[in-house]
Amino acid sequence: MAPAAILAFVGGAVTGSFLSVVAHRVPRGESIVGPRSRCASCGEQIAAYDNIPILSWLLLRGRCRHCGVRISVRYPLIEVGTGLAFSATVLVLHDDTSLILGLVFVATLAAITLTDLELRVIPNKVLIVAAVAGVVLAAALEPSSLLERAISAAAAGGMLFTVALVYPRGMGLGDVKLAAVMGLYLGRAVAPALLIAFAAGSLVGLAMIARHGVAARKQAIPFGPFLALGGLIGLLAGEEMVEWYLTAF
Repeated sequence: MAPAAILAFVGGAVTGSFLSVVAHRVPRGESIVGPRSRCASCGEQIAAYDNIPILSWLLLRGRCRHCGVRISVRYPLIEVGTGLAFSATVLVLHDDTSLILGLVFVATLAAITLTDLELRVIPNKVLIVAAVAGVVLAAALEPSSLLERAISAAAAGGMLFTVALVYPRGMGLGDVKLAAVMGLYLGRAVAPALLIAFAAGSLVGLAMIARHGVAARKQAIPFGPFLALGGLIGLLAGEEMVEWYLTAF
């Protein structure tokens, strides 16, 4: 499986590079097809050889070739992160019909993580494309799972919608819609995914309160990345977690 994992990493890194463009342009209403990427500082067009995932950033030492301004480390980080997530997905789901679904789901999680961290928004366009792709792929690959996926999407979205109604400052409708998409892709494994997301978010919140005191309560924390973390764990181990729970209790 090592060659497949390596190939998946390369594919994930390339996907992560493309998702950086998607995350920057889609919320701003710009085309993801053109024009070519340019340096945000000097405006020079970035050559293809300076746009190789991970490698170009390292060779350029994290600086623009033309003006020398630093290039954010978030670009190679999202490429490495997406590559690792793709590799893990291939290793875990290598002989499963849901592998393609899993890879599309991982790409979706990476995109919303970027947009939510940078702009505090989860674009509807990304979620709509992901939802349509999920339904089409599920219908083609696992048609018997459609009912479970639909119920899980409604339950997950409904749960977070209730939270948003009770605590609107802490939960946005983008999070609600993302939870529904997670249910569509994960089925019943969305339950542990949401538990992990809430647990991770709570831990970060408690750490901020411990460090900054009461003032931390006024600091907004995007919840999308925590949902993405839970979604990834749910994809890789959610079914085992559900089976363990049903067997134990």
